[in-house]
Amino acid sequence: MRIRIVGAGAMGRGIAQWAATAGHTVELCDVRTEAVTAAVDFVRSMLERAVQKGRMSAEDCAAALERLIPLDDPWGEGPDVELVIEAVREDLDTKTEVFGRLEQALPATAVFATNTSSLSVTRIAAALKDPTRLAGLHFFNPVPLMRIVEIVPGAATRAEIVPSLTALVESCGHRAVTVADTPGFLVNHAGRGLVTEALALLEETIGDPAGIDRIARDVLGLRMGPFELMDLTGLDVTAAVIDSIWQGFRYADRLRPSYLTPNRVAAGLHGRKTGRGWFDHGRQTPAPAPEPPVTGDANRPVFVHGAAPQARDAAVLRAALTAAGAVVETGTEPSADALVLVPVWGVTVASVIAAHRLPAGRTFGVDPLPPAGRRRVLAVTPAADPTAARDARAVLARAADGDEPYAVSVVRDTAGSVAQRLLASIVSVAASIAERSIATPADIDLAVTAGLGYPVGPLAWGDRIGAERMLELHRALHRTTGDPRHRPSRWVTERAQLGLALTDPGTSPADCTAGTASS
Repeated sequence: MRIRIVGAGAMGRGIAQWAATAGHTVELCDVRTEAVTAAVDFVRSMLERAVQKGRMSAEDCAAALERLIPLDDPWGEGPDVELVIEAVREDLDTKTEVFGRLEQALPATAVFATNTSSLSVTRIAAALKDPTRLAGLHFFNPVPLMRIVEIVPGAATRAEIVPSLTALVESCGHRAVTVADTPGFLVNHAGRGLVTEALALLEETIGDPAGIDRIARDVLGLRMGPFELMDLTGLDVTAAVIDSIWQGFRYADRLRPSYLTPNRVAAGLHGRKTGRGWFDHGRQTPAPAPEPPVTGDANRPVFVHGAAPQARDAAVLRAALTAAGAVVETGTEPSADALVLVPVWGVTVASVIAAHRLPAGRTFGVDPLPPAGRRRVLAVTPAADPTAARDARAVLARAADGDEPYAVSVVRDTAGSVAQRLLASIVSVAASIAERSIATPADIDLAVTAGLGYPVGPLAWGDRIGAERMLELHRALHRTTGDPRHRPSRWVTERAQLGLALTDPGTSPADCTAGTASS
């Protein structure tokens, strides 16, 4: 296939490398000739590095570079061009002008694709004489390494274009997901679950950025915490995406932005690219401060409170502490000196203390989510005795003989604790994408794992917990906080009620009317 790529910036050169390496003839062009020259040099250096590392043969490298053709004129005639991929700056007027000029220069048989990450594909296509020929083809940076592409049909896109683009993407070694033309498409939309809830936790002073990141990594198993991720991406970029998706979905509560970001963006605290964001990134930046050492009495007796519906979580915690050699009381009431540990699921420790008349100074919450690493989370209320809290931290740090001790994060009491709120939001946003039919459950999970690097897709993650238990968590968060951002989605509610997995697309009305009528 002969492909013309218009725009020789980071995305354009990455797409050019990807396509040429896969065997396609690539015309690379830009209104700035020097940008094309720099892009070709960059692709050459990347392919030569691949040869040096043994990832590509010298012959394949030479062949790929021969297929990469720099053009002086983006609007030049191209009778053999079958596909145009636009990768110019993210501005509607600029993109519509580019396609308008290309429509005059190239044959009507050429398919047009825009690499927009945030603009409406339908609006870009609407400026064409033939809007049916254009679709979204959204790559992620760096293109050769991020092996996922979102294919976005506009309202008028011809039906055959989507399968043909899917076949092209997958023949070149990437995975393709089909996404409705909606704000943020799929990956950027799904990614709001993590960062918006992390910002909400920070607003409520539940923990600091470093502490929330530790929990995200060590309990949920994420490769990067949300604040690390924002610093890497750039808070200016993240804030703009959060705002545009929230506005695009008509101010949906589930996607509500934080008041914390505008001032930080205005102050230039954008992250790594400015040297400082949520964390310092300058050359003289000291190493991150270690967590405070565990100093409490690990032998102080503990009583694990486990009233229904958390009896199972209490039994698991009780068994783990017993195996670690902790002094675990077995009666029905705590002794006068015992620490009281409460596994919480979507509720606050304070509400359990009040409901069961537990001693406020020495009762603490414990997150029952099985940690991906060696970390437990202790929640403290404003009434907590600091000495008792230190002792509770020491008890939770205990591990069975031969095992590494647990790190123990101490956070402010909140409904569900930190990891539960992050996970609930991740699953909830993905479920809202599924229930709107923006993408299929399989494509949602594929795109998020490939595009965001999550350990498992959000719907499959919810299935690990169980649809009924996820619904219990969402309902408890909504009831406890009164915040509509936690309102259970129809997708999770129905599947919990019907005994379906969150990854199950279920039966649609169309499924019930399809097929051949009997005679």
